Amino acid sequence: MDWCHYRFRSRWDLDAPPAAVFAVLANGDDYPRWWPQVREVRRIDERSGAARFRSLVPYDLRLIVSEARQDPVDGVLEIGFAGDLEGWARWTVLPQGTGTRALFEQEVVARKPLLRRLALPGRPVFRANHALMMRSGLRGLRALLAARPAGPAGAPPGPASGPSGGNAV
Repeated sequence: MDWCHYRFRSRWDLDAPPAAVFAVLANGDDYPRWWPQVREVRRIDERSGAARFRSLVPYDLRLIVSEARQDPVDGVLEIGFAGDLEGWARWTVLPQGTGTRALFEQEVVARKPLLRRLALPGRPVFRANHALMMRSGLRGLRALLAARPAGPAGAPPGPASGPSGGNAV
């Protein structure tokens, strides 16, 4: 087993229409506004950006994030990572009842030297740190969606700032 390899999966059930959830998740520029552990996002070009993450464990993860797929019809957003982590993450946004289920899947290999040195003893801590980050992101997204007025037929009013689409973190 490669102790530096991680797979994560989270399910977020949201009281908002899929189009509104997809629009927020597709706008990576705004993640720091609603997800506290996403400390910084800086756009490099229309399909990539630099991001910095930090949760409870006191270290920063710095990544180059590149859009791999943005498919509003199928509700799929997928990105690739390079830097302190290498791999991919994917959101699948689906209708569920009167709301939305957003499924998050991620597969990465830690490349940051400290994470690699602490891979075996730190693995439970790193997994707990990720779970904490995901719970906080869910709270932030729920609050953002609750505060945003829906447009016609439940469509989102558009991004809070920056260009729409691309660079989904």
